[in-house]
Amino acid sequence: MTEKLKSAPLAYQNQAFLNSPDGRILRILSEYQEPLARFRREQIQDTVVFFGSARFSGHAEAKKSLTAIEKNEAKAPLHQQELHVKRAVAAVDMAQYYEDARRLAFLLTKWSSQIPARRHRFVVTTGGGPGIMEAANLGAHEAGGKTIGLNIHLPFEQDPNPYLTPSLNFEFHYFFMRKFWFAYLSKALVIFPGGFGTMDELFEILTLAQTDKLAKKILVVIYGSKYWNRIINFQAFVDAGTIAPEDLDLFKIVDSPEDAFAFLREGLTAYHLDQPKKPEVVPEIAKTRP
Repeated sequence: MTEKLKSAPLAYQNQAFLNSPDGRILRILSEYQEPLARFRREQIQDTVVFFGSARFSGHAEAKKSLTAIEKNEAKAPLHQQELHVKRAVAAVDMAQYYEDARRLAFLLTKWSSQIPARRHRFVVTTGGGPGIMEAANLGAHEAGGKTIGLNIHLPFEQDPNPYLTPSLNFEFHYFFMRKFWFAYLSKALVIFPGGFGTMDELFEILTLAQTDKLAKKILVVIYGSKYWNRIINFQAFVDAGTIAPEDLDLFKIVDSPEDAFAFLREGLTAYHLDQPKKPEVVPEIAKTRP
């Protein structure tokens, strides 16, 4: 006698299918729809995104690490001593950017929390990890506001920092979907010193603005002239004719949390608070369900 077959799993419960190449489109859609549902539920209208190195720490931690390295390096070969101490000294110097990101996020969150609105405006958002990301989330947390982390699943695990609003802690598989959410709700980008990832995000938004592919004004703040002037010669682009002189107006370089905040407050007010509302361009994320 032929055995009775068991019921096949429902397609949306079939893990083998969902994790296969054929299920990729569903995984991509999930990384769009699930964050969309949560942003609606949490009443997030728009964001200000902070980018920067994951390798920076605050002053206290950086100085503690330097002291520990100086004590332990006495037993290491001379060339290793010099290298490790040099890096630790640099970390102490770069710790100022951690403190400045924390301060700027605090100022921005305090101001935005006083904006009369049904939804949360200009919510501080990061990649959810350590370094500058942690600093910005910490500053927003200290100001009593919601703060978002868009983390990414990596082979070397990047744990979410403890200052994220728990309901706004996200984990992505696809870099491009994560980048979509960085840009879609953003009204401003703040670019602190960082590496390849930071430069990737900076130039992607500048390219979209330059080519008029943004349906809104996204302010771009580049923080730390001492660092960025050594990394990128923006004037060289103009001198070589690869960008127009007016493209330099797509961003502003600042060197203090207060200057950055003043620029952001003025721009966000002018472009996104004082402008007459046009229902047809209200982002889908801001609409409530009937």
